Amino acid sequence: MFGFEGKKRAVLKRRLLAIDSWLDDTVWSMLPSATRKWDAVCAAFDWFRVRGWRRWTAEILGEGLTLGAAGVVLVTALATPAFRETGDDWLTRGDISVTFLDRHGVEIGKRGVMQNDGIPLSEYPPHLIMAALATEDRRFYQHFGIDIPGTLRAIVENARANGVRQGGSSISQQLAKNIFLTNERTIERKIKEAFLALWLEHHLTKDEILKLYLDRAYMGGGAFGVDAAANYYFGKSAREVTLAESAMLAGLFKAPTKFAPHINLAAARARANVVLDNLVNSGLMTEGQVQVARFNPATPKPVQQTISPDYYLDWAFNQVQQMAKDGSFAGQRVLRVRTPLDIAVQQHAEASVEQMLRQYGDQYDVDQAAAVIMEPDGAVRAMVGGRDYGQSQFNRAVDAYRQPGSSFKTYVYAAAFASGKYQPDTVVSDAAICVGNWCPRNYGRRFAGRVQLTTAYAKSINTIPVRLALAVGQKNVINLAHAMGIRSKLDVGRAFALGVEEISVLDHTTAYATIANGGRKSTAYAAIEVTDAKGDLLWRHDRDIKPAAQVLAPYVVADMAKIMHAVTEAGTGGRARLDGLQVCGKTGTSQSYRDAWFVGFTGSLVGGVWFGNDDFTMTKEMTGGSLPAMTFKEIMQFAHQGLPPKPIYGLPAPPAAAQAAAQAPADDAGPQRSRNLTENAARVLDDIVSDVTAAGRTAPERGATLAPASAAPAVAAR
Repeated sequence: MFGFEGKKRAVLKRRLLAIDSWLDDTVWSMLPSATRKWDAVCAAFDWFRVRGWRRWTAEILGEGLTLGAAGVVLVTALATPAFRETGDDWLTRGDISVTFLDRHGVEIGKRGVMQNDGIPLSEYPPHLIMAALATEDRRFYQHFGIDIPGTLRAIVENARANGVRQGGSSISQQLAKNIFLTNERTIERKIKEAFLALWLEHHLTKDEILKLYLDRAYMGGGAFGVDAAANYYFGKSAREVTLAESAMLAGLFKAPTKFAPHINLAAARARANVVLDNLVNSGLMTEGQVQVARFNPATPKPVQQTISPDYYLDWAFNQVQQMAKDGSFAGQRVLRVRTPLDIAVQQHAEASVEQMLRQYGDQYDVDQAAAVIMEPDGAVRAMVGGRDYGQSQFNRAVDAYRQPGSSFKTYVYAAAFASGKYQPDTVVSDAAICVGNWCPRNYGRRFAGRVQLTTAYAKSINTIPVRLALAVGQKNVINLAHAMGIRSKLDVGRAFALGVEEISVLDHTTAYATIANGGRKSTAYAAIEVTDAKGDLLWRHDRDIKPAAQVLAPYVVADMAKIMHAVTEAGTGGRARLDGLQVCGKTGTSQSYRDAWFVGFTGSLVGGVWFGNDDFTMTKEMTGGSLPAMTFKEIMQFAHQGLPPKPIYGLPAPPAAAQAAAQAPADDAGPQRSRNLTENAARVLDDIVSDVTAAGRTAPERGATLAPASAAPAVAAR
């Protein structure tokens, strides 16, 4: 048996040795063949090997192709969302025409596209077409939607002229922006604009694009389209304009407000001369042909001077456009919108901002400001988006996001009161505190020791809101701020409680309005009611908007009113105090004095004021208690003239004598509110006021108790 097993092992051993020998022989014989093949591959790649300058050229080209491919992918990804707007109804989706009225029904301006087909392109005078092409897009009929040589030429020409003489975007790009995009100045918008221009070129002929451009361009004065502008400025159809008038109209495409002839005739004529130069330089006309237009410049017809609150109208139009997209107007495209705008308050707010900047701008090294005045429910009475709409259409009240500084502490204290752990008279220690290696300091670099929260808020102590935010949770503060009306993104961080996150003036004012509204969510709005061209009611705010949600408990509102009132009575906001009226508010100053705020309210109105510089440069130690508080007082004192004082929820009602003083204009009050009613309507209104006043004298006096806001729930237990 054992002999048989031994034979089997010997056979297996021989077979394994044979296999091993075969493997060794095969591998050994393959090596020369593999070596020869590898040498052949290396020899082939040697053909691509370069040295010296050729190598560097190849490296640069290779990297360029790689980055270029990545750039194409990135640009395409950014542009793709824009094509969602190119549905079947792309030409009419945003095609609405809006006439805006103030709160009394007086027309204040227009926005949108004229609802007609304009005039055929063939009926425009040739010199008008040439003036537009010479200035905006000389190679319009040669390029594919993006004029690369024209863009480079415009850059060189504008650099030589040290100003804008030629546009860099093609007419197709400008039309894409007008139809699909907004005026924001971002790289993403320019990318979308370029892709949409290519899309327009693919779907429309050149003449159709030019016709749409001439019909849709905003030309100032509420006029959209060249034909509407010709009627507005010269009292004639675009078919009849002269070369001089055509040059003036063509100069409006880039900056219609800046070069509007009824606002600045000298600037409009200077711009028209630039257009005439472009006609000659482009070879479309000779110097002899334009000489008559140079020596006989266009003169616009007298335009009835109307007050145009342009920042307000731009914001209101954006709101109405969004409502139209949401289907609020049953597909109607010609609308009349009555807004809550008080034109007298609007004028005074603009004048107050300009006066403050003229008088104190150099002292504080500040040159811009923004302000919003609204009712507690969010009805915006006035909006100042900047110092001069003609110089800059950027709305700093809506689109600028700045650090609120200490005015953000309001949300921290509200969250603390809402937690149920703190009250205005709760004593907290103002002492050194560090979060990691960051240790906040107070404005005066001193600590006050143990203080009540009312004092800490009124004196704007920094250490205490940091403690409160850590105690109640920064996430809870963020959630409450968003619930009150802040829409921008807020992130937790060490200095979060001191207002380092950026918010807009409109949102900040709206959130404070939630407190003034008895804790019910306030939402800024610009439309009281909307009718169609026939006057039929399409939408009304009090009918079609759901009741506001209660986001702050009544006791939180009362606590906030108490500490915010202390700011103007004994704290940093003393300059915002109004004669005969209770004022609640908060000052705010950001890091390095880049932003200064005052946001506050009375029982009737809420106001937010910001001062700063567009380039984020530092001011000369300007605080929220200086220009912002002074401007708040200047605007609000005027806005309350003739308004019956309303109590602030949570505060004792002011004495009757103080209420009467608040209604009467001061001896040095300056300009009084202008009448917006007819004489007959004013007499009827005066009779009603007299009757109500007489009835009020027989009514029993109200005791000095906590005065609830209208429809506000009673104060609940903590």
